[in-house]
Amino acid sequence: MAKQVSQRQLLALRTDNLSDTELQEVLDFITLLESRRPFRGPSPVREDELVAVLADAQENRRARQAYEWEVVRRRAERRASVHLGHA
Repeated sequence: MAKQVSQRQLLALRTDNLSDTELQEVLDFITLLESRRPFRGPSPVREDELVAVLADAQENRRARQAYEWEVVRRRAERRASVHLGHA
């Protein structure tokens, strides 16, 4: 468990050096990871079935794809602005 603590400390140290934009991208990525993680808490079977149906709905798949594209677009914009600043 000591390894997990040191990784968490490293993450905290590294996020301290990020710009607000970069930090927002990290938070967006964490949200994306959390949305893909299966729910592990106790809940009635009916709710789990409803969540599964909704998660697999075409609109939600499109929304997840749009979100992933937006993350990539932001990353590309940031890289372009960095490269233009050094040119």
